Amino acid sequence: MLRKFKVYKERKQHRDGPYGHLFEPYEGDEVVSLDCETTSLDVKEAEILSIGAVRIKGRRVKTSERLDIKLKPPKSLTGDSIVIHKIRAMDLSEGVEIEEALEQVLDFVGNRPILGYYVNFDINMLDKFLRPRYGFGLPNKAIELSHVYHDIVKWKSIGGDVDLRFDTIANKLNLPMLERHTALGDAITVALMYVRLKFGEAPKL
Repeated sequence: MLRKFKVYKERKQHRDGPYGHLFEPYEGDEVVSLDCETTSLDVKEAEILSIGAVRIKGRRVKTSERLDIKLKPPKSLTGDSIVIHKIRAMDLSEGVEIEEALEQVLDFVGNRPILGYYVNFDINMLDKFLRPRYGFGLPNKAIELSHVYHDIVKWKSIGGDVDLRFDTIANKLNLPMLERHTALGDAITVALMYVRLKFGEAPKL
């Protein structure tokens, strides 16, 4: 509810500005699968290390239309976080500044719906840097992959919980996990999961 209120307020403020097109209702048939690799899972403390995104059009994951951004290494990049995402400072030696990364994201995503696994975390991470610079966060519709999976398979399950772990969903959908824990790899894997769920055979439990 808080996000909806912020989007409504920011739409009124920016709809006639240079980024007004981002607030217009999307009428196309594309979705953008997006993922961020960060130094922490705490939005307040985390810094963005890399951003990956790929467009989906109908049944097609358009891997030729993708975003693969590495940012300059932040001071908060420590050994503890490297264990999780396997990204070292030397891997980001040619990274861009956050301002350039945000421009690329806004241009690539436009007003298309954003798909992700724990998508609200990725949106909140980007909003953390967007709002101080632009005065608004991402207004896009958010699609949570685990919710799509849950809604499709729940009717086949009599009682019990549905396992919504990333690896489990990929396994149930018989899909490989591409470059796990890289932003682009996770974005493409999520895109493939989404297409399989929307257009393929429902997974077996």
